[in-house]
Amino acid sequence: MTNTLSRLLKSRDWLLADGATGTNLFNMGLSSGEPPELWNVEHPDRIAKLYGFAVEAGSDLFLTNSFGGNSARLKLHNAQGRVRELNRIAAEIGRNVADKAGRPVAVCGSVGPTGEIFAPMGTLTHELAVEIFHEQAEGLKEGGADVLWVETISAPEEYKAAAEAARLAGMDWCGTMSFDTAGRTMMGVTSAQLAALVEKLPNPPLAFGANCGVGAADLLRTLMGFVATGTERPLIAKGNAGIPKYHDGHIHYDGTPELMGDYACLARDAGATIIGGCCGTMPVHLQAMHEALSTRPRGPRPSLEEIAAKLGAFSSASDGTGDDDGGPARERRGRRRG
Repeated sequence: MTNTLSRLLKSRDWLLADGATGTNLFNMGLSSGEPPELWNVEHPDRIAKLYGFAVEAGSDLFLTNSFGGNSARLKLHNAQGRVRELNRIAAEIGRNVADKAGRPVAVCGSVGPTGEIFAPMGTLTHELAVEIFHEQAEGLKEGGADVLWVETISAPEEYKAAAEAARLAGMDWCGTMSFDTAGRTMMGVTSAQLAALVEKLPNPPLAFGANCGVGAADLLRTLMGFVATGTERPLIAKGNAGIPKYHDGHIHYDGTPELMGDYACLARDAGATIIGGCCGTMPVHLQAMHEALSTRPRGPRPSLEEIAAKLGAFSSASDGTGDDDGGPARERRGRRRG
């Protein structure tokens, strides 16, 4: 099977992904606690505008407005019976925007976590997780998504279930985890452990990596952890636009367009193939990232000190891949933000 994303990966040495979904939709009027997926039906023009932001900024791919579009998340809003519909429409809107772009742009069906905890601590089983993800995947497939884009995962069990769901749907997929606690996911997974997990899957992703987390510097340290494993699969870096700050009653991310331009080139030079933004990343950030990637020559792999100097200090001294993970101990110190 070939699709737009797999063809782009074969022909390009870097691809620009999109930015934030939630941040941009909040700026369009989405209320806190309101499920964004319902806007696929209620405000399709705004969702098309969201996708258009990425295309106009030069992105080669964008994620559909379906992050929380699984039955486990939608049941919180009594919309669990609308999974297929909401995901299909999210992808249909995206397909229409991409087909009008005048260049190859991949529509990536966003699949976020279920929000449930696996047994024995919780009630989620592998079979149920696969069923939940498969239902969402079929909706995205019906709407014309090129690939599934599994993101912000913390548990290895959920990553495996999403991979199986992609296989059942007959779709290629990409998968990222969110590393936010001393270089580990909420469930303790390190960059080295994710890289090892990917290689054991019967249907490994087209690309894998990290998204969200703490800030751009921490995400690139995680990226360096993937690279250190020797993986040859394309890597994804989708970091937040700086660090969140509470200001005038709302969350604001302090990353400037200039910082995100530096981040994009550092990510490319560190080994990422697909580079984008997560929370707080606006069209102006994407434009700066596209310009930086297009005009700055590729450089040597940056050191952790260079990353901290340009993007700010790491949030923790360790990235979780030292002696406690069976790998070489590596110092991970940097200035702590004031």
